[in-house]
Formats: sequence, structure tokens, C-alpha cells
Amino acid sequence: MAPMTDDQATYLRERQVGVLATSKKDGSPQQAMITYLFDGSHIVISTLKTSAKIHNIRRQPRVSLLVPDGKQQVIAYGTAEVLDGRERDRYIMAIREHQGDPLPADYDLDRFHERLNELGRVIIRITPQRVLN
Repeated sequence: MAPMTDDQATYLRERQVGVLATSKKDGSPQQAMITYLFDGSHIVISTLKTSAKIHNIRRQPRVSLLVPDGKQQVIAYGTAEVLDGRERDRYIMAIREHQGDPLPADYDLDRFHERLNELGRVIIRITPQRVLN
């Protein structure tokens, strides 16, 4: 993980919306508004495995994430990877909890896993390598 100040880490933890930039096949940038969770080490984003973001990341894993707030901003540059399976499930549960929509304690986690597979959900996990503001 990139050296990050406490202020930058707090800034990322306290926000949920950013602009993810990936590279298209021709090298031009593609940007998308996303919601994310910063867990203190990684930035995680839930999306569909058929999205252009996923195709771009699998081809070129270097990404940037701009998190604006008025005149303030933090930009994280890093490497992204695509996760599925049980690791994806844990991240999606953490995202739901962060957004105030946790799963009930007695929820069938095997059914949850199957449903995420049916929906084609994956996680983009970004490891920040440089953080600026």
C-alpha cells in the first residue's frame, strides 16, 4: 500500500462516491461514477463482471480513483484486481454494512453466494500505490 497520511485515509473512509478511471483498449481513458469502500488498505468496488470497467482492468490493471468533495479531493493511483468467490462475498457484506443495509444475522450465506454468482457480481480491489490531494 502507498504511504498515505492519516488525513487522506480519513478522507477516503468518510466518503463513498468517486470517479474511477480505467484504460480502454485503444489506451484512451474511461471514467465511471462509482460507490466504494475504503477498508484502511484497499479501495473496493462492487460491479458486474460484464462491465467495461472489468474488461479494461483485466487488460490493464493500472487505475485511478478521484474522490471529490467541493474544492477538496483525493486521488488514489494503484493496481486493481477482480475478485469473485467467498472473498467477494465478504467485501459485498462489508459494503452493505457501510451503506447501512447489513444482511440479517440469520441470512443464508450459501444462498447469498449463489445469488451474487447469478447476478454476475464481482469486486474490484484497488491497492493504492500513490495518493495525492
